[in-house]
Amino acid sequence: MEERPVLVLDFGGQYSQLIARRVREARVYSELVSHRLSAAQIAARKPLALILSGGPASVYAPGAPSLDPEVLRLDVPTLGICYGMQLMARDLGGTVAATGASEYGKTELEVSDSRLFQNLPAEQTVWMSHGDSVTAPPAGARVTASSPSTPIAAFEDEARGRYGVQFHPEVVHTPHGQEILKNFLYDVVGAPPAWTPAAVIEEQVERIRSQVGSERVICGLSGGVDSAVAALLVHKAVGDQLTCVFVDHGLLRANEAEEVVETFAGHFHVPLVHVDARVRFLDRLAGVTDPEQKRKIIGEEFIRVFEDEARTLGDVRFLVQGTLYSDVIESGGDVGVAATIKSHHNVGGLPADMRMELVEPLRLLFKDEVRRVGEELGLPERMVWRHPFPGPGLAIRIIGDVTEERLEILRTADAVLLEEVRRAGLYRELWQCFAVLPAIRSVGVQGDERTYAYPVVIRAVTSEDAMTADWARLPYELLETISSRIINEVRGVNRVALDLSSKPPATIEWE
Repeated sequence: MEERPVLVLDFGGQYSQLIARRVREARVYSELVSHRLSAAQIAARKPLALILSGGPASVYAPGAPSLDPEVLRLDVPTLGICYGMQLMARDLGGTVAATGASEYGKTELEVSDSRLFQNLPAEQTVWMSHGDSVTAPPAGARVTASSPSTPIAAFEDEARGRYGVQFHPEVVHTPHGQEILKNFLYDVVGAPPAWTPAAVIEEQVERIRSQVGSERVICGLSGGVDSAVAALLVHKAVGDQLTCVFVDHGLLRANEAEEVVETFAGHFHVPLVHVDARVRFLDRLAGVTDPEQKRKIIGEEFIRVFEDEARTLGDVRFLVQGTLYSDVIESGGDVGVAATIKSHHNVGGLPADMRMELVEPLRLLFKDEVRRVGEELGLPERMVWRHPFPGPGLAIRIIGDVTEERLEILRTADAVLLEEVRRAGLYRELWQCFAVLPAIRSVGVQGDERTYAYPVVIRAVTSEDAMTADWARLPYELLETISSRIINEVRGVNRVALDLSSKPPATIEWE
């Protein structure tokens, strides 16, 4: 399947990554690549189809992204979306102009007989976002849809397999958008809907076996879904050639360390080295209040512990890393599939002198696909759907220096918060939800006594991708229960506050 991808050519539009995801949701494998690829490079990938994305520019603007003219002469079904449609029209002899009638937002579309719109209503709502319009379709193409201010809102040249739509089928504001994409993929292209979690597992297992052979492999487990799924895929491929190393730095949430050990050693029987390094980390963090300094210390210490363990295992050639496809795609998608990975995805930023070859079984998957593969592999639901959790853990949710007492308070308060959110059935609706402990004390009254204790801040957000986030509107009754339980059950806390800031301007984490 990955041998014959649907290639989404990225012209810099904000929805380019979304197009690739929508194609995958139709169970057809797709990749996002740069519009700068030559026709020869594209042909070498033997694509089933091409989709030209939207873009922010006018096709006539100086320096506007363009396409190797030979690409449109390849015998590959092609769908142009928004800017992609205008580029096709211009390069194939049609015309594009600034008609003065730009459209942004929901628009009513009238469609005529067409393969893209087959079995769909003759009138439908779509999402438009364009200034220029196609004013004459290329020779051989006929107009298949129009809107009040855009007479040519779609065209198709069935004989040559060229299709263009001015609107965005990939966004949720186009209700029939996914069906339009499926008509293109299944009916026009004839792509089989075969890219499923089971197929991904099979394909990756083959790939890992051919890369690793009979060599030994090491994987650092964090307790997160990415490292867990990567480890299980490698274990499925090469069994006990894999050793997982789980460094417990003492900064995890309640019961997480036990869950990791139980899941991997107990349930899946993966060879697991469990390193209890809690004292080491706390000693190094004593008195440190600067967040960057905390991150640096934890990262360095993690590497040291990991290196020590790797040495005791002897000669290990391969290191598993949970790099995702979204880490591989450069932000903005300018270079297409770039090989630059965010540094925090190296387990704490592994040192250059660890001469190991990387095994990255998730580097073609988006986060939601990793979760689906995890479910297919039998990973427990709590791990599959675990909220994102920072590498430095609770150390950056204590605002101030990290002590055993503060960790215990935060861990207990956080456990109460998550338990109540789960009981209310809201856990999966939230992107993240956690407690923060500012190391300040405020006055309170409990019984007849004045208290001088910590506040706990509740942070709950909804988000699609963590680039932007909105504070979650949790029901008052739920907040009341959480607040009352934390104050009554967690010693050392006398006040609960709620963080009502969105990202931007605030970040999701406090440090």
